[in-house]
Amino acid sequence: MTVPSRSGYAIALVLLAVIGLTGAGLPPSAWPLDGPVVREFDPPAKDWQPGHRGLDLGARPGTTVSAAAAGRVSFVGRIAGRDVLVIDHGDVRTTYEPVRASVAVGDRVDLGDPVGELQAGHPCGAAAACLHWGLKRGEAYLDPRDLLGSDPARGDVRMLPGDARKRAEEAARARREQAQAGGGLGRPSPPGEHGFSMPVPGPVTSPFGMRVHPITGVRKLHDGTDWGAGCGTPIRAPYAGTVTTVTFTGAWGNRLILDHGMVDGRAVRTSYNHALGYTVRPGQRVAAGQVIGRVGSTGYSTGCHLHLQLWLDGGIVDPLSWF
Repeated sequence: MTVPSRSGYAIALVLLAVIGLTGAGLPPSAWPLDGPVVREFDPPAKDWQPGHRGLDLGARPGTTVSAAAAGRVSFVGRIAGRDVLVIDHGDVRTTYEPVRASVAVGDRVDLGDPVGELQAGHPCGAAAACLHWGLKRGEAYLDPRDLLGSDPARGDVRMLPGDARKRAEEAARARREQAQAGGGLGRPSPPGEHGFSMPVPGPVTSPFGMRVHPITGVRKLHDGTDWGAGCGTPIRAPYAGTVTTVTFTGAWGNRLILDHGMVDGRAVRTSYNHALGYTVRPGQRVAAGQVIGRVGSTGYSTGCHLHLQLWLDGGIVDPLSWF
């Protein structure tokens, strides 16, 4: 079987964006504040079970919270002792808490309009405060990142700048060149200080930290580390763990999350994104070095690579600080 050098997902996404198509119910959108994602969307298998039904964004109390998309304010009030704001965008609604609203029910807001100030009160690890940002369609909770990316399987496409195609092609070419310079498809490096090995061989093509997105041109946190590796390269578990999530999201494409339990006194989880696919399933226990999937370019991606994320005690950190 011949593996393509880049995924059709990225090319289709950019072409659709350039000619100006809009998504099925998902409006043009942006992050509601400039802060790191400290806890990911992690919905439960059943509605009544515990889980995390949104994204937590770290910031200081008093930080301005903006509308993630144009819409009309449908709720301002207190729920379970916290101030909550809801904006109706038609097919979907976004929720923001704890936020002291500067708008009222019925107000029309545009993308990026200030709607309130972040308050303390939502637990979020080491961050001073956290905005819990949610997305709902009817009673179903969705990943808020779906507003910011695209899911080709569902037909959702986000509006992008006119030069998005050129940026994507340039970024894809740079990834291929770096991956080729980094070597072949051998095993990852030996385990480091904490016993974790690299999941794929190859060079780092985009480190953790603030950056300008290669397609949208928006400056935001790159909340993981990208390794340049060719399509089809095996992704190996860097440490033993249990698969908690295997899913497809608009931004991350094919995504897998591993829970490694307590390691050196820290609760550790890792996430693997943009893969061609995975060979393991939720609930499965995997061994260190076991192949769990293959590198791809699904979701919101400029070319074949692995986007690796790491959480320590629930807070997202630079993977290279641990590996």
